[in-house]
Amino acid sequence: PLRMAPLIFFGTVVTHLFGGSAGREGTAVQLGGSLSGGFGRALKLDTQATRILLMTGIAAGFGAVFGTPIAGAVFALEVLAIGRVEYRALVPCLVAALVGDWTCLAWGIHHGIYHVDATVPVDALIVIKVGVAGVVFGLVGLAFAEANHALGGWLKRMVPYGPLRPVIGGVAVIALVWLFGTRDYLGLGTLAATPDGLTIASFFGSNTDPWSWALKLLFTVVTLSTGFKGGEVTPLFFIGAALGNALAPMFGVSTGLFAAIGFVAL
Repeated sequence: PLRMAPLIFFGTVVTHLFGGSAGREGTAVQLGGSLSGGFGRALKLDTQATRILLMTGIAAGFGAVFGTPIAGAVFALEVLAIGRVEYRALVPCLVAALVGDWTCLAWGIHHGIYHVDATVPVDALIVIKVGVAGVVFGLVGLAFAEANHALGGWLKRMVPYGPLRPVIGGVAVIALVWLFGTRDYLGLGTLAATPDGLTIASFFGSNTDPWSWALKLLFTVVTLSTGFKGGEVTPLFFIGAALGNALAPMFGVSTGLFAAIGFVAL
């Protein structure tokens, strides 16, 4: 529905303003889908054409918010039916994602750049290490998804009154900040409250932090499961980079390299 666009925008701004650990791509995708759905109804398109238009809106939203139009197009092609690609929507999705990205860039939007300060020779040993680490990244990704579904489902059963769930979640996030004594795990994870705070970029440096990935996972699951709005991808970038940073010393490789791999893999 068209009303989703302003509601999801407002809900996400409120989530970020008050410290909820959530991303932004979910909002961009839902904004794109909501607006394109409205266009489809206004133009009186049939179901199939509306479906393709909806996918282009999703592609544009994802591509624009991250500056990754190809990823946005692929995401849109797969999101409505996992494992099945609608090839008729390929060109429309790619065009929408590119135009959305160019529009953001023309408006002066800048995206984060992460620098891997390491030159690593590709040999059999590094491939094996990356493969083993990939299993760990996959399991943590699975844990994140399952925890979100489990906590969200449990809360809906225990607290059927919807508006009360974010109240509980907000109190829980405040309690977690007090318990761990840090605001590093609030918000997107791209900016820190203090100069020496943890961000996604900080995990590409030489310092290691063994448990940041688990704490960010906890903060994000609590935030999203209790009804706050945003997305999962940016927190997953943080969790992945932090986990790669923590695994690097165990595998005897550069922290920047494994932070990058974790960033992508999760």
